[in-house]
Amino acid sequence: MQTSSDLNAVYSSATMNRRYEVWFLRLALADGSGAWWFRYLLMNLGRAGCEQLQIAPVQVWATWFPKDGQPETFIQGFSKNDLTLSGKNAQLNFRVAQNFITSDACAGHIRMRELDVSWNLTYRSHFSAVISNKGWIGFSKTPHSDAVFSGLIRFDKKQWEGKAFGTGLQGHNCGFRHRHFWTWSHVYFSSPDGSVSTVEALFYEMPFSLTFRKVVVWYEGRKRIFKKLRQLRRDDQSMVWEVAGSDRGGASLEMLIEGPSSSTHRLPYSKTDCSGSFEVANNSLSRATVRLRIPGREPVELSTDFGAVLEMTGKTR
Repeated sequence: MQTSSDLNAVYSSATMNRRYEVWFLRLALADGSGAWWFRYLLMNLGRAGCEQLQIAPVQVWATWFPKDGQPETFIQGFSKNDLTLSGKNAQLNFRVAQNFITSDACAGHIRMRELDVSWNLTYRSHFSAVISNKGWIGFSKTPHSDAVFSGLIRFDKKQWEGKAFGTGLQGHNCGFRHRHFWTWSHVYFSSPDGSVSTVEALFYEMPFSLTFRKVVVWYEGRKRIFKKLRQLRRDDQSMVWEVAGSDRGGASLEMLIEGPSSSTHRLPYSKTDCSGSFEVANNSLSRATVRLRIPGREPVELSTDFGAVLEMTGKTR
């Protein structure tokens, strides 16, 4: 069984001319005030990023999704000479200036637009998953799917701290290039009895007009994988995604993710061939409803008002 350390292992090397690799966290605050998104990004280490576009090879991102207000992003770029990085396939150790991430902790400090964002977090979980793994082409892994975050976040005059003050996931993605289109969602469900369930779904384009489709459900301590899936609705403007399908055991799933327009954030992502950028829409305060029908059992409905993240780019075939 692969551990969070295995799934976070570094893939990139200092000689890779065309590759992105990112470790990221999405956490919804327990007080309901919003959600945070942190990213630690490597881009084309072998060619020092995209110099002609002034895209740094090492970047740290922080995005704040307030419940009442517009999301805003802070990005700090660094030279690869400032980076300390564990070797390929070694346990994660990413450090640059005041920022670091390991398999179970991270910290950072960004100052932009006369605002300070700083964080120092630890995280733990019970479930991890490999969502997609296509070798050198790329992968999408979730070392912490039901993550609980402790520590401290400071932003402007606000501060959040304590044990278990946020929930969500920690992920790890890598690729030779970004896909021309993808739709991705992760949902964290908390039940009144204290139990936790998660759902992660990923669709993206593949060669020969094929589409990768997968949903991983962690419910009652058991993993279920759904691959017989159909997309009922996808709207990247109103941020709505609806999917239905079944698994090999006869279980069925219906999933509806909706991201309110007020909390949808659209950001440019740089292409690894340095030819430009493309827009990615992310809503880290999405609501979700998932219905599960398991043979021999009563149907189950899971719902959350802001425990989901929904991300889209490109147009599906």
